[in-house]
Amino acid sequence: MLMNRYWSRLLALVLVVAIGLVGCGSPDSLTGDYRQDTLAVVNTLKQALEVSPDSPERAAIQAEARLKINDFSARYQRVNSVVGLSSFTTMRTALNSLAGHYSSYPNRPVPEKLKTRLEQEFQQVESALRRGA
Repeated sequence: MLMNRYWSRLLALVLVVAIGLVGCGSPDSLTGDYRQDTLAVVNTLKQALEVSPDSPERAAIQAEARLKINDFSARYQRVNSVVGLSSFTTMRTALNSLAGHYSSYPNRPVPEKLKTRLEQEFQQVESALRRGA
């Protein structure tokens, strides 16, 4: 009985430390400047789309793309000054499409039809940012 209590407390302590370290693990990769952050995410996602399926860096680039998608969504989804911009809505559409593919088919390359659509949406985002929208 005493040993079970000891092990359960030790396990609880280890879990608390692990969760604390995971929470402190990756610093936010975005700066807070919407235009600069959006262009950085677009460039990362373009790189993820261009990597060949048999490339050894594919997994690392895909992981970075997923991190950027999550960081961008977490940072800007509740910012009222950004939510109404056409660049943001188009960017969210592209992010949701790519994140959906990565979630559903993590080991498959992005289909050409989706790549083409994402490239068009990224061009729309870049032109909207140049216009200030």
